[in-house]
Amino acid sequence: MQTWDAITSRRNVRSFEDRPIPAADIDRVLEAGWRSPSSQNWQPWDFILVTDRDQLRELSHVFPGAYHVADSAATIAVIGPVADNAYHRAQLDLGQAIMSMTLAAADLGIGSCHAGVQDMALARRALGLPEDRDFVLLISLGYPAGRPLRPVRHPRRRPFDEVVHRGRW
Repeated sequence: MQTWDAITSRRNVRSFEDRPIPAADIDRVLEAGWRSPSSQNWQPWDFILVTDRDQLRELSHVFPGAYHVADSAATIAVIGPVADNAYHRAQLDLGQAIMSMTLAAADLGIGSCHAGVQDMALARRALGLPEDRDFVLLISLGYPAGRPLRPVRHPRRRPFDEVVHRGRW
């Protein structure tokens, strides 16, 4: 898939086929996160790959919107540092890593969906996080059930000319 096709095909997938993702493809998705740019090359992330079905089910309870994690083939927990700075650069850096991974997944025909964490204590227990980490985002991965990834011709988005401002608001 070309980069533009991956960008236009990528959508949040919350329903997955019941089949595993080859380890080499998961590693490629993880490498995309590892290679992501970060402020001053800080690299504030760690990634935990979860494929155990019981652990996926447990993780799906960290936030009501994370239900899709239970049926994913794999989920990547993106872990951030306790301390950030006033500019919230860790959030931007983690977002770049997540977008890199979801685009790499789309390039491989793998669907993805991100989710936040509301119950940090549950996430901490399920993932075995050290005390110096307290920020977690999840990326569920799997092959889309019923509707494979392909470029979306008419995305449901605000009109382009309403969103893009040139020079000034």
